[in-house]
Amino acid sequence: MDKFMTATEARKNFYAVINAAGKPGVSVAITHEGVPKVVVMSFEEFEGWQETMEIMADPQLMRDIREAMKEKETVPLEQLERSMLSTRHVRRRSQTKGRKAI
Repeated sequence: MDKFMTATEARKNFYAVINAAGKPGVSVAITHEGVPKVVVMSFEEFEGWQETMEIMADPQLMRDIREAMKEKETVPLEQLERSMLSTRHVRRRSQTKGRKAI
């Protein structure tokens, strides 16, 4: 946790809390009576946590991930990018096939 502050401090400095927590990788824990009660983080970071939890809750996906990690096969970034661009190009062509020009 990057920052801790009391609920009173957070209320007095609410916009500062939003600005601080809105930065990537920064979160603010708000305490009440000395106990952390809530965390403020950027929406992007929150979505990332949600996605991670969804993945971890899927037993089949987790098995697939563990199996892939055992294989330890890596692909150079350049090769992956070329593959992705090629796939997009093919997909675009198939999506536009059969459309009439206006």
